[in-house]
Amino acid sequence: MSDVRCTHCGLVGLKPGFVEDAGDGARGYARWIAGPLERGLLGGAKRLGRPRRQIDAYRCPGCGHLELFATHAV
Repeated sequence: MSDVRCTHCGLVGLKPGFVEDAGDGARGYARWIAGPLERGLLGGAKRLGRPRRQIDAYRCPGCGHLELFATHAV
């Protein structure tokens, strides 16, 4: 992603990183889940059977803008 241009300021050279999920029972990284958010009986998100993808984050060193990409299936 070093050749990707920031969609906010136009600078080239985004820095790779990730979005951490530190909630109870978290795996340490955030995931993208297909479909709109639906809540179950206990208030948690319904996820069963939905495709999931890892979120890769890239930060612009110029303006700090984050670009997120849902890449690899998890």
